[in-house]
Amino acid sequence: MNRLDQWVCRSGGWQKFLEGQLLPWVLKDVELRRDLLEIGPGPGLTTDLLRSRVERLTTIEIDPGFAEPLKQRMDGTNVTVVQGDAAKMPFESGSFSALVCFTMLHHVPSPALQDCLLQEACRVLKPGGIFVGHRQHLECSSLALPSRGHPGSRKPTHAPGTVGSRRLC
Repeated sequence: MNRLDQWVCRSGGWQKFLEGQLLPWVLKDVELRRDLLEIGPGPGLTTDLLRSRVERLTTIEIDPGFAEPLKQRMDGTNVTVVQGDAAKMPFESGSFSALVCFTMLHHVPSPALQDCLLQEACRVLKPGGIFVGHRQHLECSSLALPSRGHPGSRKPTHAPGTVGSRRLC
């Protein structure tokens, strides 16, 4: 993540945008259920907004510079912060009822790693779980995807920047 991204992702303006526009739009009519996994929370502005919506929230953040402060800040809450790679998650298959990732997919550096991340997302979701994601990079797109076990389910097949709204798991 570059310095501009780091500054923006920690700003009050970004927090207001997340709270007032992005999350209400992306999560409209989405039930996050009980056990939520958030991929790539960065400094945790989305984590702050999500944790009141679920019983348990787990985050996985690759950057220790974001993970450690977030872990300390979330101590004693319903949030567990894991420092790790979402393309190789340390969770058992079927661990989560829902999974979210917001404005972080463009930071995954290659199509192969993007595929690994999305396959891992499908693996850690319970049957019938839901994946909600949003990526912002020049243009906006979002996706809300049911996990394996749904009619029409399939493996991830996409080129970078072309995920759009479709089933991946």
